[in-house]
Amino acid sequence: MPMVQAENVSHRFGEADGGLLALDGVSFSVEVGEFISIVGPSGCGKSTLLRIIAGLRAPTSGHVILDDRRVQGPSDGIGIVFQSPALMPWRTVLGNIELPVEVKGLGTTAYRQAALQLIALVGLKGFEGNYPFELSGGMQQRVALCRALICDPPVILMDEPFGALDALTREQMNLELQRIWLERKKTIVFVTHSIPEAVFLSDRVLVMTSRPGIIRSTVPVRFPRPRTLGAFQDVEFWRVADRIRRDLTQGQGGMSEAVVDSPE
Repeated sequence: MPMVQAENVSHRFGEADGGLLALDGVSFSVEVGEFISIVGPSGCGKSTLLRIIAGLRAPTSGHVILDDRRVQGPSDGIGIVFQSPALMPWRTVLGNIELPVEVKGLGTTAYRQAALQLIALVGLKGFEGNYPFELSGGMQQRVALCRALICDPPVILMDEPFGALDALTREQMNLELQRIWLERKKTIVFVTHSIPEAVFLSDRVLVMTSRPGIIRSTVPVRFPRPRTLGAFQDVEFWRVADRIRRDLTQGQGGMSEAVVDSPE
């Protein structure tokens, strides 16, 4: 069985004048340990779809299966990383990472070693006692990633987590995320506006249409891992990126809002 399976998922906001149809019959699956990215124009329902998978929003019709169980609300089997780190400013790095443990009443003592291991894993050893205002944007997102991993969920959902970072930091975070994924063997669903980022990180890229969002195509990415930043200079890399761009712009009469950088 796939780890995640969306079956004919639709979502409509509001009821006046028929409401706003954001998603229309979305179906796809994600295998255990697979890394997939979802790209699409702004407003196509990417974030809504991620929240439905997480159990934070109920679909109007259709359903999601997580590890052979139907999603009917928030699940311990999912960790989420949003675009904003959303760290508690009065809590230290360690305190922010341990927050889900406290909320679930699991007892921080049992998870303290796991938290410290995660801090070391993302390169933040020595910053355990620092507060968010003392950290760079990239460091804050590393804390948010640790917080998502602390309870060891099999699935991680990431909603444009690096969108607010500068280009160099974003590249480094892509490398870090790939390394952590290879070490931890998590199933990851990653939403991004950056086509190169999607190609670099993913096993497959799902391309969505404008609202109401559907899956227009699935583009496989077959480059060997681990991938280095040198992949961005590979001609085949940009062939895959161009295929995604063409699928994104099909029938739109122009560029979508996805970011399509190319080497000089």
